[in-house]
Amino acid sequence: MALFGKNKYTLVNVKKKNIPDGIFSQCPECQSPNYTKALKDNLSVCSHCGYHFVLTAHERLQTLLDADSFEEYDRNLLTEDPLHFQGPKTYKQKLDADRKKTGLQEAVVSGKGKLKGRSVHIAVTDSRFIMGSMGSVVGEKITRLIERATREGLPIIIISGSGGGARMYEGLYSLMQMAKTCAALARHHEAGLLYISVLTNPTMAGIMASFAGVGDVIIAEPKALIGFTGPRVIEQTIRQKLPPGFQRSEFLLAHGLIDMIVPRANLKQVLSQVIDYTSGGA
Repeated sequence: MALFGKNKYTLVNVKKKNIPDGIFSQCPECQSPNYTKALKDNLSVCSHCGYHFVLTAHERLQTLLDADSFEEYDRNLLTEDPLHFQGPKTYKQKLDADRKKTGLQEAVVSGKGKLKGRSVHIAVTDSRFIMGSMGSVVGEKITRLIERATREGLPIIIISGSGGGARMYEGLYSLMQMAKTCAALARHHEAGLLYISVLTNPTMAGIMASFAGVGDVIIAEPKALIGFTGPRVIEQTIRQKLPPGFQRSEFLLAHGLIDMIVPRANLKQVLSQVIDYTSGGA
């Protein structure tokens, strides 16, 4: 006891070196640390378990399109507040906050670019902006993109990552975008043109129930959560335990809802091959 009672024998508290924020990123799936620079070089895919981190809209465009080929459409379309929605934050406050946080005007970036030399029209939702949900401007931008692609006879790629679905802040103004985007895609299909839908984690609700679910070819990233209502809500409603992996990409591929699962590193090549195949290699 005397040994531990003497100050000269007390244990020394060694301070851990402070690691600056942002040096490591913890994987939400396996909890392993990833060196952030190496993670970025690996297209934000965990080197330990293959978990696909969320990408911003512009990061996705950079991974898929040829350098300096992207021309953005309708950037300055701005959402109104038709219902004067009130809550903990007003709709206008929510829009202003997400614009400041993301540098985006809305939850989708749309435009024209080249993918391995081929011209494509492309739209990408960004989950940082009200969870990538679809309001009137998101629906309008996607519809305009589809109509341009139809006029120009070009394929469309839409990359969806929305856990927000149709945007409640706009009520029916948001819900009608589901029909509007699908109607434009139907005309694109009637013209014999290609639409590829790429589903990322998560793609849910009104997004999945509209343009994301009607691609001529539907591709998903590994382990993406895809569906209309989340699994916990379904279990509480039907009072039954759902099968393992329910609503994940692998489950949906096995049951025929999607056509293929493609890791992010292979996506550009696969998209190029699909476009070449469906166009006869012209």
